[in-house]
Amino acid sequence: MPSLHLTGLDDRQFFSARLLRKTEHFTRGEDVLWLFATLANLAALAILAWRLPRSVRGIGLGRIGTAIIVALVVLVTEWFVQLPFGIADLWWQHHFGLGPFDIGAWLSSQWAGLLGQSGALLVGITLVVGLAGRFRRWWWLPAGATVVAVTALFAFAGGWLDSSGTHTLRNAQYRQDVARLEAAEHVRGTPVVVQNVSSFTNQINAFTVGFGASRHVVLWNTLFDGRLSRRSIDVVIAHELGHVRSGHIKKAIGWSALTVFPVLAIVTWLLRRRGGLADPVNVPLAFLALAVIVLLTAPLQNAVSRRYEAEADWRALNATHDPAAAKQLFQSFGKTSLEQPDPGWLDYLWLENHPTLMQ
Repeated sequence: MPSLHLTGLDDRQFFSARLLRKTEHFTRGEDVLWLFATLANLAALAILAWRLPRSVRGIGLGRIGTAIIVALVVLVTEWFVQLPFGIADLWWQHHFGLGPFDIGAWLSSQWAGLLGQSGALLVGITLVVGLAGRFRRWWWLPAGATVVAVTALFAFAGGWLDSSGTHTLRNAQYRQDVARLEAAEHVRGTPVVVQNVSSFTNQINAFTVGFGASRHVVLWNTLFDGRLSRRSIDVVIAHELGHVRSGHIKKAIGWSALTVFPVLAIVTWLLRRRGGLADPVNVPLAFLALAVIVLLTAPLQNAVSRRYEAEADWRALNATHDPAAAKQLFQSFGKTSLEQPDPGWLDYLWLENHPTLMQ
C-alpha cells in the first residue's frame, strides 16, 4: 500500500472554493461541539468522583450491588450531560442539510443506546468489582482476559444484531457487481444488505460487522438515491469487502487485547491507595480515569483505524481497477458529508478515524 503524504497535492484542484469554505465552517462547528462536550463530560465525572463517595456508604446493597448503583448514576449523569450537545449537533447537521431535525426520533435512538449500555455496564461492573475483591492487586489480569473474550463475543454476535432490520440488494445489477467483487476479494458468500436510514440522515455510508459465519456488509440506502454513480457505489462495496478480506474486525479484537491490560493496570495503580475497585467508593474515580486515558490515547486509536481504512481503500482500487470512480466517490463525500478534505492537525489527530479525502 502506498504512503498517504500529500506532497504536491492541492485540495483546490479537486474541490471548489465555495465547498471548501462550507466544509471548513461545518468542521469548525463540529470541533467546537466535540471540545465542549468532552470538557463537560470530564467536569461531570470530576464532580461525581468528588461528591458521590459521600453517599455511597449509605446505599447498603453490598459491595457489588452498591457499585452497580453508583455506576448507573455515573452513566445516566453522563447521558444527560451529553444530551444538549447531541441536540446541538443534530441541529448543526440539519442546518447544513445533512439530515432532518427530528428530536423525537433521535431521542428514541439515544434512549435505546442507553438501555444497551446499562445492560453492558451491569455485567462489566459485576465482573470488575467481583474480581477486584477476590484478587485485589492483580484483578486486572483475569478481568482483561474476560474483557477480550466478551469483546470477541459481541463482535461476532454483532454481525447478526447490527444487520437486523436490513434487506437484501434488490437491484440485479448490483447483485452481479457484488458477486464479481467478492470473487476479486476472495470473500465469496459475504452477505451484502441494505439499511434504511433516510429518516434520520441524508449522508452516505456503509460498514462491515461480524466475522466468520456472522460477517455482513451493510450499505445505507442513501447510497442509492442518485447522488453516486454505479461505479462509485461499487468502490464502496469493494472497500467494505476489503475489510472482510483483511480481517480487520478480528485485528481490532487483537488491538483490544493489547490495550486493555495496560489500561486496567493504570487504573489499578491510580486507585491503589484508596482501596482499589474492590471499594464501590472508587467507581466514579475509575470512570474519570478511563475517560482521561481514552482521550489521551485517541490519536493512537485513530492512527490504527486510518491504517485499516487505507488498506481497505487500496483493496477496493485493486478489486475495481477504477481509480476515476474512487476519485469521484471521495469528491462526493465532500458534498454529502461535508468532510473537510484536509483538516487541521488537532482535528486529524483526535477526530479523524479515516484517511482524509485528500489522502
